[in-house]
Amino acid sequence: MKKIVVKFGGSNLRKPQDIDRIVNVVQTYQRPLILVVSAFYGITNALITCVQAAKEGAGTKAALAESQSYTQHLRRLKRELIEANVADQAQRERIEQALAVRIDQLDRYLTGIHCIGDVPTFVYDAILSYGERLSSLLLTEVLQSRGIQAREALPEDIGLITDGVFGNSACDFAASKESVAQALAGEGVVVVPGFYGVDRDGKATLFGRGGSDYSAASIACCIAAESLDVWKDVDGFLSADPGTVTTPRSIAQLNYLEAAELSYFGAKILHPRTVEPLFDQDIPIRILNITKPERGLQPYTIINGQRKVTKDVVKSVTSTDDVAILKLHGPGVGFKAGILARVTNQLDSLGINIKSVLTAQTAINILLARDHLDAAYAALAEHHLAGVVEVSRNAEVAIVAVVGDGVLEASDVGSAIASRALSAAIASGVRVCLAAAGASEVAAYMLVHQDDTKLALQAVHAEFFGA
Repeated sequence: MKKIVVKFGGSNLRKPQDIDRIVNVVQTYQRPLILVVSAFYGITNALITCVQAAKEGAGTKAALAESQSYTQHLRRLKRELIEANVADQAQRERIEQALAVRIDQLDRYLTGIHCIGDVPTFVYDAILSYGERLSSLLLTEVLQSRGIQAREALPEDIGLITDGVFGNSACDFAASKESVAQALAGEGVVVVPGFYGVDRDGKATLFGRGGSDYSAASIACCIAAESLDVWKDVDGFLSADPGTVTTPRSIAQLNYLEAAELSYFGAKILHPRTVEPLFDQDIPIRILNITKPERGLQPYTIINGQRKVTKDVVKSVTSTDDVAILKLHGPGVGFKAGILARVTNQLDSLGINIKSVLTAQTAINILLARDHLDAAYAALAEHHLAGVVEVSRNAEVAIVAVVGDGVLEASDVGSAIASRALSAAIASGVRVCLAAAGASEVAAYMLVHQDDTKLALQAVHAEFFGA
């Protein structure tokens, strides 16, 4: 029997009683499972803050005390979790000692930063992996205390090998598949910390923020899983953000491309790279809601490789404000050869990813993540590219996208999907900066003034869903 990979994210790990919910879910399956877990909610952000403070205050007693204070906080937090979920005192003490070993390791890393006044990339990735390492150990011990056969398996122990890129690595499937499949074989429940793998030298490399979903998908690929089950605290993918639209519709089925684009353009259900490892084997992703135990193992959304254009082409309207525009002005920048190549090479050398490029005769618009804008602007403004008379930037924008297989081909009463979305936004008074269709087979998007994001979402959702 193929195994199921089950992913629990930080939204499932906020309070001590959330562990109980996870245990109940595991018991519901009544079969061997691979569990992939995130850090407890807020832990990764706290570790990032802690690392930055340690680096900035290197060598000072105050900064060292701050780091030690945080690790003490972690000890108290884990103690509270143990006391809330493990009844036997002897088991509590044993689990607390096991967790203390990992927190001591983290403490040594943070102390090392103080000593050297720097954070090497491999140290940064190692430190941030400890949120997941603590979660996996704690959950394994709680499952065992409830009489469930469970063991922990760290990425370095199962051979989950990456391409070695610190901070944003990808799984090396050729190097990983055989060892991961062998290590995760057998009965019982295996708990794996998400978010990281290891390079060929055994150093932790992160899969990027939110990368535990990608970890789970990579493991599912390596073991040819029956499915990847992702447990959330919401009802799967919806036609829009329920905080913006009054009555969003639940989406029962998406294909891989639709799910990837929805995630890329702001839907926070999955990490955008989650579907990558699953394409070739057509392993379905099932989105379930842990707050609704009455549904059992019935998913709200199933994601697979089936591509079928239906009458209701648009599946969802979504948005993200993690975008900014870097614009190169010049009377012939869209015609002059080599400008874009030099720009991309310059930004690549700084580790800056380009989301998209829209060109015209007199301007090249480069879309970037917002936190990369200032560095990119500084680099290109100083580079004095031939033919570029001005470099400008705009961070007061957001992307609003319509996603659905067939958005570029389908029509409804002679009206193209992308045109309808743009017209609905403009008719509602939305200030549209740019619009694009054709970059993806399943998505069209517009850049709007950031203050108009909610208005745009409501207008476009009403155009396609009537509410």
